[in-house]
Amino acid sequence: MDGTGGNPQAEQNGDDASAESLDRPLPEGVRHRVVTLAADAFGGLTHAELPSQLRPYARFTPNRRAKFAATALAATLEGDPAFRQRIAGKLREAQPELAEALDAGTPPPAVDPLDVAAAAYLLRPPGWVKLVAAAGEEAQRAHDERVGEEAAREVRQLRDELAEVRDQARADALKARADLEGVRKEAEALQRRLRSAASDVKRAEAALRKVEAELEEVRSTAATEKTAADSEARRLKARLTESESALEASRRAVREGRSIEDVRLRLLLDTVLDAAAGLRRELALPPRDMMGVRPADTVDAVKPGAISPKDIARRALSENDPALLDQLLALPQAHLVVDGYNVTKTGYPALPLEKQRLRLLGGLAVLAAQSGAEVTCVFDGADLDAPVLLAPPRGVRVLFSKAGETADELIRRLVRAEPAGRPIVVVSADREVADGVARAGARPVASTLLLKRLARV
Repeated sequence: MDGTGGNPQAEQNGDDASAESLDRPLPEGVRHRVVTLAADAFGGLTHAELPSQLRPYARFTPNRRAKFAATALAATLEGDPAFRQRIAGKLREAQPELAEALDAGTPPPAVDPLDVAAAAYLLRPPGWVKLVAAAGEEAQRAHDERVGEEAAREVRQLRDELAEVRDQARADALKARADLEGVRKEAEALQRRLRSAASDVKRAEAALRKVEAELEEVRSTAATEKTAADSEARRLKARLTESESALEASRRAVREGRSIEDVRLRLLLDTVLDAAAGLRRELALPPRDMMGVRPADTVDAVKPGAISPKDIARRALSENDPALLDQLLALPQAHLVVDGYNVTKTGYPALPLEKQRLRLLGGLAVLAAQSGAEVTCVFDGADLDAPVLLAPPRGVRVLFSKAGETADELIRRLVRAEPAGRPIVVVSADREVADGVARAGARPVASTLLLKRLARV
């Protein structure tokens, strides 16, 4: 089907409108509607009808296609008339009344101007440039109206707040007057109390004179007692000197005792270490590097060559610094878990899936040999047409997700299978995967970071 959908009038219109062109970029609102229409019509085209730069998005849903392929769609529609005409044909099939109205030069007044402008951009009837420009002006006018309404609403809100402040100020003034009246009454009460206190002072002065007489008598008694106290102080000072000598002797004894306790503690620690070594020999535990099974080997998953077309799930998304990855893999017993398709579709999406897998696994094998870390690469599987037959490279564990399970879920199960405290590095640009493994104790890194590191291999 050509771009006019087999409509002779539309073909004539298309020839007349071919000389027309935009002298400015599409208004943002019109561009968004054009991309949405193209994303919806995208799925109705065959693989051969799609331009090569848009084929990687063929299996995306319309919403994901409009989100991730917006720039590519817009550029292709502008630069590839054949592709635009195919999309226009799909639009004619989906909205024949709108297409006929545009061909006749009478756009329906009840239709959103942005939809009219987007359809005009794809169908290219006579005067389509004016329709697109009018939609931009209409969108700007609507934006200005919204701004004016928001400003008016803010003014009303400020006026309401000003009225509340005035009411609060009046209430505060009334409360201040009441408080002032209370303070005045309290001051009168204090004056009465002051006069009573003056009388009390006079009585206190009389009592003071009596106390001074008694104090003179006490001083004479104190002088006598002071002489006796001086004698007692000299006696206590002598006893203090004896106590200090005894304390010093006690401190020496404590220091000697502590050195003995250190020796006893060292002997006890050596005993425990010798007992642990004996227990290891008694249980015949193998060295750590000779253990045949790792925790990740116990996670239920589909290995290469053991899957059917039903036993696999689809998904891949897209993130980045080589020195950081080297430092993480240098940690003791580090385990690198890679979201395979997430990395390959970020680094080399144009390659077939088989070549994407082989290129990534080759780089991971070299990285595993250089770092000595345990490496597990996880792939989505449900999108495959046949089982994947490949020999995993040395040092790399390859797993595919089972039917009903995504690679993201398999990665989270691998992380949960590891003991707490082991360094686990998960490579994925998927935000949900990164947040999930981070809560489980793993360290997420971006796919672009691994790609940069593999570029040095």
